[in-house]
Amino acid sequence: MSRGIQVTFDAHDPRALSSFWREALGYIHPGPPGVELPAGADPLAAWDDFLAGIGVPEQQRNSRSALEDPEGHGPRLFFQEVPEGKVAKNRVHLDVRVAPGLHGEERMAALEAECDRLVALGGTRIRRHEPAPPLETGFIVMADPEGNEFCLD
Repeated sequence: MSRGIQVTFDAHDPRALSSFWREALGYIHPGPPGVELPAGADPLAAWDDFLAGIGVPEQQRNSRSALEDPEGHGPRLFFQEVPEGKVAKNRVHLDVRVAPGLHGEERMAALEAECDRLVALGGTRIRRHEPAPPLETGFIVMADPEGNEFCLD
């Protein structure tokens, strides 16, 4: 029997980091439990109201955040506040698949365009790896706003 997974990020600012990944992946912030959000409603504002309503102190309301794939295929992402900063390279990282099926210059151009978009959202470009056939098709290493490495593939 297979299992669903959730990928958890340690973060200083869970809301901001989840917002970066929302834009990067096209995911959504789910609404609070039992709350029906009208079309166009801001789920983060709904969470603020929900947490205030159940008595969560304001300074604790940004201790967690989550994202879901709106199509229900990808893993849920969870962001939890931690006091310590990142101190070493990730042992596990995400590969964001932006150029499947593309090769050569067309592939690298698609990766570069996505890299530019993510840099504008607060990501950092780290390095580009050129295609080296037959095994390497080329990719770009980046970091999210809190320094977590990921690859554009």
